[in-house]
Amino acid sequence: MRKAALVFGVSALVIALLWGCETREPLDYAWTPTRPIEIIVPWAAGGATDQVIRLAATEIEKALRQSVVVVNTPGGTGSIGTAEALEADPDGYTWTSGSVAALGYYPVLDMLDTSLDDWHLFLAIANVPVISVHPDSDYEDFGDFLADLEARPGQVSVATAGTASTGHKVIELICQATGSDYNHISYDGGNPAVTSVVAGETSVTPQLASEQADMIRGGRLRPLAAFSREPIEIEGYGEIPPVTNWLPDVRIAMDYFGIWTRREVPDEVIETMQEVWDEYIVGSEILQQYTLERGAVMTPYYGEQAREAAWESVKSDAWILYDIGYAEISPAEFDIPRP
Repeated sequence: MRKAALVFGVSALVIALLWGCETREPLDYAWTPTRPIEIIVPWAAGGATDQVIRLAATEIEKALRQSVVVVNTPGGTGSIGTAEALEADPDGYTWTSGSVAALGYYPVLDMLDTSLDDWHLFLAIANVPVISVHPDSDYEDFGDFLADLEARPGQVSVATAGTASTGHKVIELICQATGSDYNHISYDGGNPAVTSVVAGETSVTPQLASEQADMIRGGRLRPLAAFSREPIEIEGYGEIPPVTNWLPDVRIAMDYFGIWTRREVPDEVIETMQEVWDEYIVGSEILQQYTLERGAVMTPYYGEQAREAAWESVKSDAWILYDIGYAEISPAEFDIPRP
């Protein structure tokens, strides 16, 4: 009888523990959102920012047990969507996203009066640009592309996500390093820029590997070089050589992507999101798989670490844009030192 009672008691305990695991409450965060959180993606759907933010939103939903709505608001090199978040109530329910360097170069481009100091930054990954062509292109390698730029100045069509986008800065840096020129074809986002090369509308795209990976794996794009100092690997394709094999002195900086919200939001919102980052973003399997598949790097930073990483990107990008003549205002006027 005692044995039966003991077995029953142990079984009841196991069932209770299992039930508790299945129905456990969320962690006791300082902030519990009572309505959906909005993250503005200031670029077209399908691009690098859109891809990363939708994955991060899934993890945030899982942590907070609240819907996270991703809203695409393209235009103005990302400044339109960023301005919406800057003007929204600082209550923690409105965030924006993108390449963090943009927060430093918007003022240099006279697009938006903002800086890193206006925001709480939460970074997720760093993306690497890749220079790619249609598989039927006559270019056998990156050297052939450089030779064509020199032979036909201003004629080689290059598709980017728009003025001051990562792809635009990449091709400008290449031309700055070689003294060549090209025909800039601008799109509202990385996805349409990449698709234009697949369709044969343009010759080359220097957009992010994350935006091109599916097309590269499927044989619809052929990568010539990664805009990096080391080779990158795309799962299912293989290794892509670095652009420094041909241009050893070209200027290169990391391109960090994440979300941010106004500095004035309540402390409990930021404290909660920091816990979410530690518990759900740092070890996120879906984000880790994304980096493997798309040639990216995990960088789950927030607080001072995010600020320091972002500042290096701001300095690099702001001065790139000024040096190539796309920014008329010197970054020095905003206390941005030359890197």
